[in-house]
Amino acid sequence: MATEQSILAVIRAARPQFRTAFDKAAYAVHASFVATGYVLHATGPPAFADDALSVSCKDEVGMDGWNDVEHNYAFVYSNPEKGSKKVLVKCLVMNDKLIVDVLKEGGSEPLHLELDAGEYVREDAGSNYGSQFKNLGKLVENVNKEILNKLDAASASSSSAKSSSTEASIREERDRLRVGPDTEDPYTPLHPGYVVPPIPGFGGSDLFPGPGAGMYPSRGDFGGGSMLVGPDDPRFFGDRTRGPGFPGGLPGVPPGARFDPYGPPNVPGFEPGRFARNPPRSGGGLHPDLEHFHNGSDFI
Repeated sequence: MATEQSILAVIRAARPQFRTAFDKAAYAVHASFVATGYVLHATGPPAFADDALSVSCKDEVGMDGWNDVEHNYAFVYSNPEKGSKKVLVKCLVMNDKLIVDVLKEGGSEPLHLELDAGEYVREDAGSNYGSQFKNLGKLVENVNKEILNKLDAASASSSSAKSSSTEASIREERDRLRVGPDTEDPYTPLHPGYVVPPIPGFGGSDLFPGPGAGMYPSRGDFGGGSMLVGPDDPRFFGDRTRGPGFPGGLPGVPPGARFDPYGPPNVPGFEPGRFARNPPRSGGGLHPDLEHFHNGSDFI
């Protein structure tokens, strides 16, 4: 918020040349913006252009030409601390009043303030800037109340709306994916569109040897596991109380399996039944991978 002291400090630092009482009043309005943290991007004729708010301008400029247009003043500002949207300030002299209109980028309704120059400015007061103004505290109060505070309120509302919009977007995206717990519902289920690699059901691996890409491996019961099996795998023997073969009594290949022949058809030694294993031997023994080769024909 601008104060009488901060405005005088800006004026004394810039040491502007005043030609009329309206110059002093318009410069006091400008100093109020600068003292509040606004950065000047254009003034004078460039600020009167129709596209003054739409033209990209990031550089800070000086006050050259600020009072070149008689009885008219224009300034373009932005405030980096309040969203950096540009603000156009135009001051027009009408009779003994300085009419101040302020429009923020993207806005439709300008803020309006009327200042009686004679109430705030002294004529022929010498070179001391402090003596060239009177009732400066009241001028600052009016500028704060009718312009600067309303701009701050609009910026805060815009920032709050943007934050709410961002939060809503994040929540909407999270609700769409449903991959994390919600603060209100920590047990939110996964969204149907969230793909989990399928897990083969019971007996699936004997029909589709080995899990496919993106599928979790299965273990345990008959039909589970991959194609890499040992001689004691239950897929060769059913269970240890039955004879060789698969469930249903079909030797060699389970019903519905994708079966590729073991070798050329009708060639002795490559019949599918040739590769069906005998029931497991009784007694102990080491793991088949650790034992020496036996004399049986089923050892290759």
